[in-house]
Amino acid sequence: MSSHEGSSASALRAQLRTIVGPGHVLTTDGTTRRYRRGYRYGDGPVLAVVRPGTLIEQWQVAQACLAADVTMIMQAANTGLTGGSTPDGDDYPNGVVIVSTTRITGLHLIDEGRQVVCLPGTTLYDLERALAPLDREPHSVIGSSCIGASVLGGVCNNSGGSLIQRGPSFTQYALFARVTAGGELELVNHLGIRLGNAPETILQRLQDGDFTAAEIEHDPHKHASNHEYAEHVRAVDADTPARYNADPRCLFEASGSAGKLILFAARLDTFPKDKGTTTFYIGTNDPGELNRIRRTMLGTFEHLPIAAEYMHRAAFDIAARYGKDTFVAIQHLGTDRLPLLFGAKARVDAIAAKLRLGRHNISDRLLQIAARAFPRHLPRRLRDYRDRYEHHLMLKVTQANAAPTRALLAGLFPSGEGDFFECTPDEATKAFLHRFAAAGAAVRYRAIHARDVEDIVALDIALPRNEQSWFETLPPEIDRAIIHKLYYGHFFCHVFHQDYIVRKGHDPVALEHAMWTLLNGRRAEYPAEHNVGHLYKAKPALAEFYRTIDPRNQLNPGIGQTSKARHWGASGVA
Repeated sequence: MSSHEGSSASALRAQLRTIVGPGHVLTTDGTTRRYRRGYRYGDGPVLAVVRPGTLIEQWQVAQACLAADVTMIMQAANTGLTGGSTPDGDDYPNGVVIVSTTRITGLHLIDEGRQVVCLPGTTLYDLERALAPLDREPHSVIGSSCIGASVLGGVCNNSGGSLIQRGPSFTQYALFARVTAGGELELVNHLGIRLGNAPETILQRLQDGDFTAAEIEHDPHKHASNHEYAEHVRAVDADTPARYNADPRCLFEASGSAGKLILFAARLDTFPKDKGTTTFYIGTNDPGELNRIRRTMLGTFEHLPIAAEYMHRAAFDIAARYGKDTFVAIQHLGTDRLPLLFGAKARVDAIAAKLRLGRHNISDRLLQIAARAFPRHLPRRLRDYRDRYEHHLMLKVTQANAAPTRALLAGLFPSGEGDFFECTPDEATKAFLHRFAAAGAAVRYRAIHARDVEDIVALDIALPRNEQSWFETLPPEIDRAIIHKLYYGHFFCHVFHQDYIVRKGHDPVALEHAMWTLLNGRRAEYPAEHNVGHLYKAKPALAEFYRTIDPRNQLNPGIGQTSKARHWGASGVA
């Protein structure tokens, strides 16, 4: 770095400290680690991590970064799996400033709670808690909400989730800033709420909730959720997937923007809470039996089920051992305290790295040891089905659907290959919690068995809705390179998470590219719901969407393996 570059960076840091306070501009390796490193993937140097506490501070931070012509990466909870909100390498124009929005919490319920306006740091847990007294719930209620994911992060990534009737997170109502091709910062109010004209006025009034019902517009042609998805997912004979990250139907301004806009708020629908639910647990050694359940319920039932979560036996086993601490933490501490646990883990990792103990994965080993101290956590009937059956399906239905589902399953089982049981409330809670603990289990396995594991290839794929041979069979030359294949996912949507723990000495990148070829042959779309990040190549339609909303390419450049250069390289300015 030249002396001029160094002085420019110092001047920017000083300006950011004036805006947000000295304690919220982080610059050392230890303090920035948890922000610049992805949960599974992504890392790179940063000039600073800045943590604004208000919408006006966020606007002023963006102005300062734009004036300094640095690269900005907007970051919410940093719970993504593809490095989509962290740097990837050190070749960003003029260096990177990460803008973490987790301090800007708050939400405003409107239209008697049927909709909500969320600020950038609002988590799914915050929204669940606010809606509970109204017997309503947000788009996603389990899974990512367990690890502190933000509402707006879900919108930016078109995140899906497990709830069959709701599809990807989507809205056409948002308040955001964009960087124009000429390098100007432009505030765009498409919230459908009249808040004035000056940016500071708009942002302050929104933060304070200083607006009336008369100032809220309801446009019949605009939507605050994916209102067509329930019918879309029912088309079981369609040769395209139900949902995937780059689906053009779900790319609209903030929705699917992946950090290419500076998002200040989004307006979203909420949903009536399902009461009197019933959960069925199905085990089988024949994947075709799960096909019959899916096609019958989607194609003929009057009411869609709430959730249908799949888990393969290998994923069951790895989650039982290496996801136990996550399971126990949520069970005993609750979802609201889990981010504190992740924060403590990050601090331990930072100290270990400073002492040059990072390669020993100290925090993961400590948590793994702690988990062993707890008694067996999975109910007996789940463990029994694990021993008997390779494929597991957790099927949660409404009260209206309980009797038809019970009749359908009773007509199919017991068979020579499978069976089912109706869960007690405790079994249902623990079955779904075990399923979602699987998402981080491969990462823990890699940390504990670093000598044997080269890396993880993590894919989330969307199969066509008419695909019947949904369970994967790998060629022997690929299979030999893998220690464990972990399959789990949202079965009725045909969205699967496939984590491959790669044997030491094999090339994970080459392996992943070979798998992409196989997936292309199966007409799969990928990624399905976790953003292209820096792992996947953005397809032409998605890359063009990014170019349209960020013509100067100053926000999160390089996403989807696109150019990191200003103006997408067209101007020759790197």
